[in-house]
Amino acid sequence: MAASLGAAFFRTRPELETPDVQFHVQPFSKDNLVDSTHDFSAFTASACQLRLESTARLALKSEHANDYPAIHPNYLSTTMDCETLVAGIRIARRIGACEPLKSIVTGEHAPGSDVGDAHDEILAWARSSATTIFHPTGTCKMGSDTMAVVDQRLTVHGVPGLRVADCSVMPRIVSGNTNAAAIMIGEKASAMILEDVSRG
Repeated sequence: MAASLGAAFFRTRPELETPDVQFHVQPFSKDNLVDSTHDFSAFTASACQLRLESTARLALKSEHANDYPAIHPNYLSTTMDCETLVAGIRIARRIGACEPLKSIVTGEHAPGSDVGDAHDEILAWARSSATTIFHPTGTCKMGSDTMAVVDQRLTVHGVPGLRVADCSVMPRIVSGNTNAAAIMIGEKASAMILEDVSRG
């Protein structure tokens, strides 16, 4: 069974031309990805912001290759990201308060009744519980600037013959799931490799 059996894309503001939140519904409930499910009947409704402005930072801890790097995700570090996620959580709550869910939902485990509708209350809860989802991208971005890792043919700058062909080459994440984009990148890389081989 897939984790998210229900999905939708929403605009948190009417003036937006395209959705800025992806909405997921999972037929189970848990506090985080590693814990067991709760021992009560529940579902999870989550709001995932598209096109984040916040940027993570990766730093080396030492010169030793086996030492894990320091990862600073910098979640919710811009005003736009904060506004969007708070709006997404409010939409999730509104959906839960509509029929047919209203008749069968007996309570809200998280954020919970202690967290009201005030912006600061919702944002404080989001800061304490928000996390990344399963679509990491951008760690080997394509481009010609000093932060780019690969060029337009997916070859690592300064390392002839070495290519990267996955979602890490995206300069920015796509607005939604990355599976189709990952397949496209792989197909394009295969075609470019065949072109290079045919040229000798």
